[in-house]
Amino acid sequence: MKKALLPAGWIKPRGYANGVAATGTQVFIAGQIGWDEQARFQTTDFASQAIQALKNVLAVLHEAGGAPEHLVRLTWYVTDKREYLASLKDIGRAFRELIGDYDIAMSAVQVVALIEDEAKVEIEATAVIPQ
Repeated sequence: MKKALLPAGWIKPRGYANGVAATGTQVFIAGQIGWDEQARFQTTDFASQAIQALKNVLAVLHEAGGAPEHLVRLTWYVTDKREYLASLKDIGRAFRELIGDYDIAMSAVQVVALIEDEAKVEIEATAVIPQ
């Protein structure tokens, strides 16, 4: 079970939840970057890498028996805030198609670099699969 948390009087955030309460099996997914299953980058495009990173998160979650609706937290590490913001339309469309649920606590942080030089985004995730 998952419930988005919105304190009384707060405006509902767009594209994420301020907090999430959930019960069940916790799944912690390491930061996923925009490369394929063979650890190869197919593109340098920010949106494409972000979409691939989301697909990688979902692949790991699937291994635990989970589904997109079980995600409760995503942390995005981006190397360029402006490139991220310029890609939001494409990322949002893919997010709706892949995940479809915005009741997820999310943070986005700009970092100087990621460990893989070609990576433009890394996404960590937490999910809770109901019993």
